[in-house]
Amino acid sequence: MSKLEIALEHLLFRSRWLLAPFFFGLMLAVLALLVKFVKELFHLLAGILSGTPEESIVSILTLVDSALLASLLLIIAFSGYENFVSKMSVDDHEDRPAWMGKVGFADLKLKLIGAIVAISAVELLKAFVAAGELSSDVLGWKVGIHLTFVVSGVLFAVTDAIADREKKH
Repeated sequence: MSKLEIALEHLLFRSRWLLAPFFFGLMLAVLALLVKFVKELFHLLAGILSGTPEESIVSILTLVDSALLASLLLIIAFSGYENFVSKMSVDDHEDRPAWMGKVGFADLKLKLIGAIVAISAVELLKAFVAAGELSSDVLGWKVGIHLTFVVSGVLFAVTDAIADREKKH
């Protein structure tokens, strides 16, 4: 192996650190979601006595939506960092999530589409609660988009199941 080839391979291997700012940026996005969550929580608490039950339900669903999205970002950041940049040295920490270090790229895809389907379902439920304010075309599009996510998730799962079966043979 030539010195040039070895140098290029080392440079290419070290370039994985270019991904680290992306994962740090996802943590900043979690922080932004926290601000949105607190704002919505304050809105819910302030409107409990004066608002309608539908407004409270939509507000609670927005909180659930924010929590799901923040969890998704955390899974992507941790798994992406461990899969593509470097292993995290927190093996002995008592609060280390059980899934850390075990989520591969295929698992990450399934978790991602599962979370997208869940977020889409929450958004669809919010639309149905506020159905009087939306046209039937808008509701139809929301249902269609949600079903597209569901079908995509099923296809991802089937594809991974077929790939796993072929690995075992």
